[in-house]
Amino acid sequence: MLCAISGEAPQAPVVSPKSGSVFEKRLIEAYVAEHGKDPVNGEELGADELIEVKSQRVVRPRPPTLTSIPSLLSVFQEEWDALALETYTLQQNLAQTRRELSSALYQHDAAVRVIARLTQERDEAREALSKVSVGAGRPAADGEAMQVDSAGLPQVVLERIENTQAQLSKSRRKRTVPQGWATSDAISAYKPVEASEPLYPGSRALAINSTGELALVGGVDGVVGVYSLAQKSVVQTLKADGPVTDATWAGNKAVIGSSTGSVKVFENGKEVASFASHAGEVAAVALHATGDIVASVGVDKSYVLYDLATNSVVTQIFTDTALLSANFHPDGHLLAAGGANGQVKIFDVKTGGSAAEYDMSGPVKCLFFSENGTFLAAVADGSTTVSIWDLRSSKETKVLDTGSQINSIFWDYTGQFLLTGGPSGLTVQQFSKKNKQWSEPLRSAVPAVSVGWGASAQSVVALNEAGAITVLGAQ
Repeated sequence: MLCAISGEAPQAPVVSPKSGSVFEKRLIEAYVAEHGKDPVNGEELGADELIEVKSQRVVRPRPPTLTSIPSLLSVFQEEWDALALETYTLQQNLAQTRRELSSALYQHDAAVRVIARLTQERDEAREALSKVSVGAGRPAADGEAMQVDSAGLPQVVLERIENTQAQLSKSRRKRTVPQGWATSDAISAYKPVEASEPLYPGSRALAINSTGELALVGGVDGVVGVYSLAQKSVVQTLKADGPVTDATWAGNKAVIGSSTGSVKVFENGKEVASFASHAGEVAAVALHATGDIVASVGVDKSYVLYDLATNSVVTQIFTDTALLSANFHPDGHLLAAGGANGQVKIFDVKTGGSAAEYDMSGPVKCLFFSENGTFLAAVADGSTTVSIWDLRSSKETKVLDTGSQINSIFWDYTGQFLLTGGPSGLTVQQFSKKNKQWSEPLRSAVPAVSVGWGASAQSVVALNEAGAITVLGAQ
């Protein structure tokens, strides 16, 4: 019989009932005391389970001291036993480590293959997106403008945009102020004349139709109410996919953007189209001058054009930052979008290319073109000022400080009055074309997250965070 640990004939042999192997008693007891298992098969083993084997053994003479050769040999034997036990344990650990290393190497190889596949897919996706992404819009190092690789708009849509631009650009600057439009003196006397109950808590969206009679109001619950300013009540309710982020009218159609990335179109209370082109929240929607083309911008760094005549997606253009606000030029050939990186990005609608970029002090929360098509107003998030840009020179010509935070701006049809609204109240800033000066005919303490003009600017409509509508007008 040989000990399964030391490989020598045991002086006090014992048998493990778990594996049936023979061990030197002192070696197996030391191993069990440390590990609590059988060293051969790894099963749980206690010292009291060991079975002694009766055998003849040679009686060694007891060495009196370590000064004799027999006593030194005894010490060497004990050291050898300890070394044999340690070697056996190391061999077991080595075998276990090899198994774990083999498994880790297999997993690493599989992970490398997955990463390689994902990297290839990412590169292919980037290459595809680059074909429709917008260039920087600034001159390249060699002085030539960067080119935008895009498939372009369908010919039918392109013709509508060009015809609309040609028609509007001819008559815009010669157009007179419509009869019955509000004057500065009338606006300065505006006071709150009516206020609704809170309609939709957490409201962010307010849109007034062209007649000034109906307003779209949407909140975090995904419900949009069609509010009649004349009847002072909700006459219709529409349902979005999630919290409403923005809304606009396209004739008698209501276009709703939501935080889920969807854009829904409703007509006479019924959903007629639904789009899900954005990979994140739709931050804003805007109506084109044609009346049947709508744009939406989102945090996925893209803007999308929709043709409501055919209820189809026309194009999607990607840029280098999340887009938070949008507004079409009155002629329809430019789209301004406010970036989270503090830039106002102006795109050529027909090509999708970058026409200009203006730098702001922070994320561009809202922007609006003047009706004469000459100026662009923009507000940075949390700012108390409105920056006015002259599109002809691409220079910031005026900064209007209202003294309170601004959440929303709205230029009237004549381009005279710029309405601003925020948590501390609203103001009307007037631009005089005659003397090129700005004045403030109205300041009110009515809080607003979104503002708009009523019919012929004879009233101002403000929506607060609680979802209540306040109308200011002549008393």
